[in-house]
Amino acid sequence: MPQFLVSYLDSARRPAQAQVSAVDAQAVAAALGIAPAALISVNPLGGGANEVNLARAGQSFPLRQFAQQLSVLLKAGIPLLEALITLKQKEEQGGAGSGGNSTAALDGVIARIQLGEAFSTALRSQPQAFDALFIAVVESSERSGQMAHALAEQADYLAWAEQLRSKLVAATIYPATLIAAGTAVVMFLLVFVVPRFAGLLEGVGGDLPWASRMLIAVGQFCGDNPWVVLGLGCALLAGPVWAWQRGLRQALLSRLWKLPLLGPKLHLLALAQFYRSLAMLLLAGVPVVPALQTARGVIAGHLQAQLDRCIASVCTGERLSQTLEREGLSTPVSLRMLRVGEHSGEMGSMLAQAAAFYDEELTRLSDLVTRLINPVLMLLMGLVIGTVVVLMYLPIFQLVEQVN
Repeated sequence: MPQFLVSYLDSARRPAQAQVSAVDAQAVAAALGIAPAALISVNPLGGGANEVNLARAGQSFPLRQFAQQLSVLLKAGIPLLEALITLKQKEEQGGAGSGGNSTAALDGVIARIQLGEAFSTALRSQPQAFDALFIAVVESSERSGQMAHALAEQADYLAWAEQLRSKLVAATIYPATLIAAGTAVVMFLLVFVVPRFAGLLEGVGGDLPWASRMLIAVGQFCGDNPWVVLGLGCALLAGPVWAWQRGLRQALLSRLWKLPLLGPKLHLLALAQFYRSLAMLLLAGVPVVPALQTARGVIAGHLQAQLDRCIASVCTGERLSQTLEREGLSTPVSLRMLRVGEHSGEMGSMLAQAAAFYDEELTRLSDLVTRLINPVLMLLMGLVIGTVVVLMYLPIFQLVEQVN
């Protein structure tokens, strides 16, 4: 029987959660023995793994659009509860896509606010949709009364993160397509073209160059075992994807950080993301230590131990700029900006400017790398395919010379 994760109001009108077995979503209320109107949200559990279901729901929740639209409604003077209900109605009218997950999360938040809870507390009850960074910004803005401005800053940060992710994906699409196409051409030559040349030149193999003889031998094997070769080709294309999902990504990243030219640039990218999230928290009014603890979740994994030492030092009264410099979490540019921010009391804006400075530098670098990698890949694939073709035609030239 299907399993459902249900949020509902109990007999004391308090929010509660339960995992229920029911025929379908409509039968959940009867299985709990409550009125259908007491249901807040009903989420099916695929495979019974609650954590996996929550993770999938969080990935599909449009957090950036939510923050941006809620900020606009609040700036227009619409009360928070009414603004949330408006957004929920908009999601219900959208229907397809992630509308179900969005509506369920908003239902839970609205129900808790109607019970008198704070907005940040209501968001914390929906971890599948709202992360710790978002909740920390909202909680601080509740105290400062700058909710709309804080949500707009959060939307800008999420837009920057999405843009960065899109740039990285776009930069890998063309090389991946080029490699796949080149591999397919080479496999076609080996399976269908080389075996025919091998049969044609079978009698003159003794006088052929070594490379051509090896190519003819490979062609004969490919002609006799085409399905084996095609299977190997598919394995070559699918193997990296499988390995990437099984830990190759972490192993590769750990090596990339140590490369002479690429490692420092990846370090700058990690610092830019850390500075931007920390700036957003500080501008929202979050104290330095809680802001550092929250920003720990966005920094690169191998830098978290260094950040932990920074947090411990700041707790003892040491300046943030000093501890970041000692732990290697700053550069000469960002260090000067941090010191200016400490003296002027505008640490958040200085961190934001440092992140923007690194954004421009990394954008120039990514454009340069893209211009270099694509021609190099085209040259390499051309050399591979050209070598195969030349080795195929070389025996013909040898045969003509022998006939003459």
